[in-house]
Amino acid sequence: MNKRIRMIVPVPVPEAALASFARQIPAHLVRPDISVEFTCAARGGATLDSPYEGVIADAFCLEAGARAEAEGFDAVCINSMSDSGVTALRSRLSIPVVGTAQATYLLACQLGRRFSIISMWDRWRWLYEKVLAEQGLEDRLASIRSIGVRPDTAELLAGKEDSVFPLLLDAARAAIEQDGADLLILGSTTMHQSHAFLAERLSVPVLNPGLVAFKSCEMLLDLGLAHSKRRYPDPERTADGIFDGR
Repeated sequence: MNKRIRMIVPVPVPEAALASFARQIPAHLVRPDISVEFTCAARGGATLDSPYEGVIADAFCLEAGARAEAEGFDAVCINSMSDSGVTALRSRLSIPVVGTAQATYLLACQLGRRFSIISMWDRWRWLYEKVLAEQGLEDRLASIRSIGVRPDTAELLAGKEDSVFPLLLDAARAAIEQDGADLLILGSTTMHQSHAFLAERLSVPVLNPGLVAFKSCEMLLDLGLAHSKRRYPDPERTADGIFDGR
């Protein structure tokens, strides 16, 4: 029986942008018994530039995840390094819930001692630090290197290869040579188009977080595992309709 994974982008984006997000998962890595569908938060901010936007994203990711389980999806993934709403979703849902940042950081810990995050924007630092602190992984971080380019959640990196990719490469090399990183993590699923460019030119592993999260969902489904309800207890009552006035 086919299994369905719902990928949730934590900010509202146009349909064309959702298609760009979906292309982070190459067709040859999608099994015939697994289908993946992308959606986005119904409302909220634009770039997760602050904890303010982060709380809004938490709420609308919770709404989108509850809807996914009701629609028969077998797993939910927050397709962002913010891991928006992951803890609440694990309390609300019985199906597996994967946070992209958590999955990627824990894989990085298997592949090396210290990792660096290569980011587009300084204003994303708060979300990296949030998840690293939640997971107790601050000592595994070598550095966060940002190129100071405001992200575009509609076009992602399309058309910006010549201007952005060399900056990312310079930041990646500095993380390895100056900061002592054993491996690198792309700081956003919006950066997935740069993965092949960087991986071909660097001597250490480069993790593409959206793909890591997708494969983490697959693994949990294959093994029949989900989060512990001892750690993430069900609510006594739900109020899912609060987001649409019900």
